[in-house]
This record gives sequence, structure tokens and C-alpha cells, in this order.
Amino acid sequence: MLANIGLPGLVVILLILVVLFGGKRIAEVAKGLGTGVKNFKDAVKEDEKGEEVQEIAEQKPKIVRKKTATPKTDAKTRTKKTAAK
Repeated sequence: MLANIGLPGLVVILLILVVLFGGKRIAEVAKGLGTGVKNFKDAVKEDEKGEEVQEIAEQKPKIVRKKTATPKTDAKTRTKKTAAK
């Protein structure tokens, strides 16, 4: 039904809206619609970020074991240990 309106039909509808509500009121409504769309987009982006964070949190953490260095012994200690054997 709306596909058959065309450009002249849209102009007539806009003129009727301006007469009924006035230009100021239409500008306020358009601003409100723009703000609503922006808030919706921000909420969708925030939700997507929340899902990514949740997926990362659900992943199993990798356990990394660090090799510890053996304590260095000086020559005297090694000699005493070797002599004791």
C-alpha cells in the first residue's frame, strides 16, 4: 500500500503534518526518534561486548607451569658433597 504513494503523495502528507503539528513539534519528534535510534544502537553494541566478555570468561584457563631453576651451589659445597659420597 505504501509503495504506491510516490513523491507527490509524500509531499501532501508532509504538508498536512506541518499544518497539524507545526514545524517546531515535528523537529522535536524527529530529534526524539534520532536519540532513540542512537540509544538502541549503543545498547546493541554493549550487549555484543558483554557476550564477548562472557565467552572469554567461560573458556578454560591455560595452566602454565614455570620451570624453577635449581639452586646454584658453589665449588666448596659440591666438593663437600662429592667427598661425603
